[in-house]
This record gives sequence, C-alpha cells and structure tokens, in this order.
Amino acid sequence: MLSMLLAFFGVCIGLCVLLVAMAIMNGFDKDFKQRFFVMNYPLTIMPKFYSNIDDHLIWYLRQEFPNLHFSPYISTQVIAKGDNGFEGGLLFGVHFEEEKKINEVVKEALKDRNLSDFDILIGQGLKEEFRLNFNDKLPIIFSNLNPSGLALIPQTKRFDVKASFRSGLLLYDKAYMYADIKALRKVLNYPEIYDGVHVFSKDAMADLPKIKAFLGESFSVFGWWEQNANLFSALELEKRALFIVLMLIILVASLNIVSSLLMIVMNRRSEIALLLALGASKAEVKKSFFTLGTLIGGGGMIAGVILAFLTMWVLGNFDIIELPADVYGSSKLPLDLSLSDFLLTLVGASLIVAFSSYYPAKKATQVDVLDALRNE
Repeated sequence: MLSMLLAFFGVCIGLCVLLVAMAIMNGFDKDFKQRFFVMNYPLTIMPKFYSNIDDHLIWYLRQEFPNLHFSPYISTQVIAKGDNGFEGGLLFGVHFEEEKKINEVVKEALKDRNLSDFDILIGQGLKEEFRLNFNDKLPIIFSNLNPSGLALIPQTKRFDVKASFRSGLLLYDKAYMYADIKALRKVLNYPEIYDGVHVFSKDAMADLPKIKAFLGESFSVFGWWEQNANLFSALELEKRALFIVLMLIILVASLNIVSSLLMIVMNRRSEIALLLALGASKAEVKKSFFTLGTLIGGGGMIAGVILAFLTMWVLGNFDIIELPADVYGSSKLPLDLSLSDFLLTLVGASLIVAFSSYYPAKKATQVDVLDALRNE
C-alpha cells in the first residue's frame, strides 16, 4: 500500500513540476521574443553594394504594398559622453511620424509630439546612467573624423534630450538612440539616400517573399527571426533538454509502480495460480494488474495536472516570486503553457505509465501454477 502511494505521489509531483517548468520556459521565451521583436522590426530592407535606397523606391514600395508600413532610416555607431564616462551605442536617423507607426516603444515615448533639429530620444537606461534630465545636453561622438591642425579628431555634436523610452531590455535602453533624419544627415554630411528600411507587417513570413520578388536581387530582405536565428535555436534546444530531463522524473516515479506491482505479484503468487487453475485466462490476469497500474499512474497524472494548474494560478496572481525587471524585462514571473506542450507531456507520461504497468502484468501471467500450489 505504501509503495503504491509513493508511486501515486511520485507521478503527481513529477507531472506537476514538468508542466510548471514548461509554462515558465514558454513564458520567458514568448516574453523575450516580444521584446526582441519590438526593437528588431518584423522585416528589414537593405541595399547591396551596387544599389541605393531613396525616396522613389520608398514611394514604389508604398504603392505596391499599401497594407505595410515603411520607415526608412540611416544609422551610425556613436559614443555618448556623460559626466561619469562614456557609453557606446547606435544612433538612428528616422522620420518620427513613420517610425511611430512601426515601433510601439517610440510611439509610447513620443506620444503626440515629434522631435526636430538636434533633439534626441534616448533609452531610460542611458538616461539613468548619465543622470540626465529632459532638455539637458548630451554630447555624441561620431566615428567620422574632422581635420584639425595637424591631426584628425572625431566629430562631436551636442543633442538636446527631449524624451526617453523603456523597451524592457537594458541592452536596448542603453544602446539605441533616435534623432531626426535631417539633423543626422547634416552632421554626417550624408546624401539623400537611406541605409535601410524597417517594415512593419502583421504576417512577416508571408510578406517576406513578396517583397523579395518585387525588389529583385538588388536588395536584401530579411526577417527579425533570421537575424537572431542562433539565439532562438539555443532557446528551443534548452526547452527540449528541460522537457527530457523532467520527463525522467516521471520515469523514476513510475519505477515505484513497477516495484509495487511486482511485490503484489510475488506476495499473491498462490492466489494468481489458483485463479489460473480455476479457469481464469492469462489475458484476464494481465488485464487486472495492468488496470491497477494504470489506475495508480492515471490517478497521479490527474492529480498532477490539477496541482500544476493550481500552482500556475497562484504564481500568476500573487507576487510570490519577484524578478529583477532590468534583467528579465518584467518583475512578474511569465507563464504560458501551450496546448502542444500540454498534450505532449500527457502523451509522454501516459506511455511511461503504460509501460510501467505492462511489465508486472506480464510477469503475473508467467506464474507456474503447479509450483505455486504445491505447498498450499
């Protein structure tokens, strides 16, 4: 009886841990992809070495794909100078009216206003690190050089800090900056062309080949998932490895089912032999032990599912676990159990329970009737 209870609770706790762990992994994965998606844009168009992106191409793209939003940009690597040090970053020159249509973070930061001249939008991480206030001057050091006497010195321009954004990831909050494209062109002495075009699409995977076909071989078009393919592959591999490791917990718990049923078979050899002698078929004996094993394992699975959903409800509604928001992007533990993971977990656990019940049931049919009843 004790061994069967241990088997029941082992399957229950193992399945609960597996479901909660998969929900947490999915939650972090989904939350991370959403934050990555916001600052990486669904699609990006970039010219190849023998082509240029200009206003005429943007006009043709908007005529051909009226359901998409296009935000052309220029960019340059810069160094922001504060009172306490320096911070490297990437400065984008954009049309803010177009950028707000495709970037929710920029839209939320600017709301009903636009930046002009030498105003700059910076991340909250950089603002806090340099202890800046709105309307403060932020010196930006550019990579292009200006001649001065007998030496070349980097070009420096002071921008007015007018707004700040918070993406949820400190990497972007400290590195990304946005300025008006006309002002950045003046500083860089840049021609009337663009470095690339950010594209917003609700179905980026379907629109990617259409844009590629329209632009031809002169331009490269890629999606945000292609830019970070290695990272997302690593996350998926980690999720699969976690699933396999935690499934082993259920496998270990199911060994209690095997041991408890084998103990019953050993202790009840005479009763089994008597049933077989009285005409019970081996299939009926096997079925009875198999049913007992599945009842133990199946009951543990049902209890484990209930316990898992109860645990996820508690974790989702109460701040039992608080995360550092600057590291994980949110202070709340993300939970998202997909239907496919739930069904895969149930199928895997059911197979383990079935195999654990089958072996003792088979051993019960192999009892030697004469040998078992000889001393009775």
